[in-house]
Amino acid sequence: MNNITITGNLTKDAEVRQVGSDQVSNFTVADNQGKDKPAIFWNCSLFGKRAESLSPYLKTGQSVTVIGQVTERKWTDKEGQERKSMDIRVNDVALQGGKREESAAPRQAARPAPKTSGIDSAFDEEIPF
Repeated sequence: MNNITITGNLTKDAEVRQVGSDQVSNFTVADNQGKDKPAIFWNCSLFGKRAESLSPYLKTGQSVTVIGQVTERKWTDKEGQERKSMDIRVNDVALQGGKREESAAPRQAARPAPKTSGIDSAFDEEIPF
């Protein structure tokens, strides 16, 4: 068995479709290997109830970790050329990062009140001498 684990970002929203009595969610993960290497794009397929329940969260830009088996898919393109791709049949998906809030403004850290340099006048009046 050939298992693979990749972490990357979704290139577009997941597409859900019905195949027989089963739900299938298809999505593509861009695996960025570093600034000097090109990204690898993995076509992923998630089957069953998890496909239906996770699809609303599989949105463009979402960081995910995918675990599954590599499969080879062959087809003939429009020009008649034989093509093949390496796809992932997903066993597990983990959403990375926190909750995405697209409409929320960036949070600003609370700043402490500035310290005053000098003695408070009320403090001066309380000194007995």
